[in-house]
Amino acid sequence: MHIVINTPNGNIGRNLALRLLEAGESLTVISRSEEKVAELVKRGAKVVVGSTDDAAVLDRAFSGAKAVFWLTPPPARPDFIEWSEGLARLAASKAKAHGVARVVVLSSIGAQSGRGTGPVGGLLAVEEAFKAAVSDVTILRPGYFMENLLREVPALAGAGAIYLPIPADRKLPFVATADIARKAAEVLRDSAWKGHRYLGIHGPQSLAYTDVEKLLTEVLGRPVRYVQVSLADARKGMLGAGVPGFLVDMLAEMYQAVLEGRMDPLEARSPETTTTTTLAWWAKEVLVPALEQARTTAA
Repeated sequence: MHIVINTPNGNIGRNLALRLLEAGESLTVISRSEEKVAELVKRGAKVVVGSTDDAAVLDRAFSGAKAVFWLTPPPARPDFIEWSEGLARLAASKAKAHGVARVVVLSSIGAQSGRGTGPVGGLLAVEEAFKAAVSDVTILRPGYFMENLLREVPALAGAGAIYLPIPADRKLPFVATADIARKAAEVLRDSAWKGHRYLGIHGPQSLAYTDVEKLLTEVLGRPVRYVQVSLADARKGMLGAGVPGFLVDMLAEMYQAVLEGRMDPLEARSPETTTTTTLAWWAKEVLVPALEQARTTAA
């Protein structure tokens, strides 16, 4: 089966591409830079160089494809929501035109709420675009990425704290991006499923930041505090760290949606949605090295 990945350079897309190639699947990746995907090409992937919002690029990539993995890129422009929705409609129309049999869409918890949820706000329209164009679509709705904690490295390295505007007792399904890629590979290679379906990816357990505080204290061997801050203070902190204003607005909107319950997972936890990588293991393997590097750089 020939598969297309539109985002092969991020944590999920790169991991997924390597898994599919190791499994012997035929793969095309779309990348603005051939150099960035040189390792994948060396392993047997075909690359279509260009932007995913270029119709001609999608035509070249989707030609002969049987399946597509579609991941909306991270927000990088003020009109991100409108851009990502339009991009999905374009990609869905090209998938239909080229006879793509099935699509796996990476979405998110909270996507069911639509706009008003920050970067997640456009994903409902992305889901609907592919459902309208292709008969077999699986929509993956993963929980809170463990890798998001890497944003807290400066505060953890300096003050031993995490500052977020999320209630300390609000439980969230933490999931490693490697497990998201693993689940996506399973779904893409499974020929049994049909129709339109939603699949949560929830990690091994839901955790409150009080749990994260205790867990990181144990893993790091020194006290870690979780401090709930106001949305206003969170905005000030992000702006002070150099985060672009449009992105600060989007993240603040997402945090507000969390507070209102609009970012809660719609899909119930089940054996199928529960993945294996624990936050403790991830922290030892990923967060600890990142903190060591931050301290070395600071010194």
